[in-house]
Amino acid sequence: MHLRAVHAEARIPRLQQFVRDNPLGILTTAIKSPNHPLLQSSHIPFVLDVPKENDPANPGVLRGHIAKQNPQAKALIEALAAQQAAGQTTLELPDEVLVLFNGPHHHYVTPKFYTETKPATGKVVPTWNYSAVQAYGKISVFCDSKAEETGAFLQKQLTDLSQHAEGSIMGYTGGERPNPWEVSDAPVPYVELLKKNIIGVEIKLERLEGKFKMSQEMGKGDRNGVIEGFAKLGTERGQGMAQTVRERGELKDQGKKD
Repeated sequence: MHLRAVHAEARIPRLQQFVRDNPLGILTTAIKSPNHPLLQSSHIPFVLDVPKENDPANPGVLRGHIAKQNPQAKALIEALAAQQAAGQTTLELPDEVLVLFNGPHHHYVTPKFYTETKPATGKVVPTWNYSAVQAYGKISVFCDSKAEETGAFLQKQLTDLSQHAEGSIMGYTGGERPNPWEVSDAPVPYVELLKKNIIGVEIKLERLEGKFKMSQEMGKGDRNGVIEGFAKLGTERGQGMAQTVRERGELKDQGKKD
């Protein structure tokens, strides 16, 4: 990720919250295989576990699951089988994997939004505003459906992911809101059958990198023009962009102080 200082977000708690708010990650692996492509990516919803002490040196652990029929899952299982054949007991791949999380809003930025620079010099060009977090780490795989460890991992993964999505994303918290769906609402034999057709993945994160490219590099007058321009689009995405450009601009002006 190209990180200009003006766009970079290095605060681990903010990056972790970004992942929680946007849990659908794109898992990318590079696994040499005679049967599968070297580079593969899959969209996977993740659960993020973080240390209670909020240690910046420990960005946390991502947990997810993939269908066994996914070619990327097959490549992972194949790589682990090769490890075991070589006498290795670990189920962790030696090379890093990448998970990309995108923010909820991104948009083309027309030069017409730059109400200060465009009329003064005309030295403006189009760009694209977006936000993203890249997570890097070592991946472990739980793929033996007969192993107690795999069953426990998948049960916890499915339960925690459902709780997070139902509560934090859908807002189903009970009381005046609808009650959340729970894994226990589905028949146990049905859940157990589904678990046999997925593998669990756990990624011990080694670093997080974040980028909010939201017109911070522009002067305040042009930023205000971008905010106004997005707001006038009259769309949900436009409103989201206007708010994010405003927030990131204020953080820049404050020196990114919390």
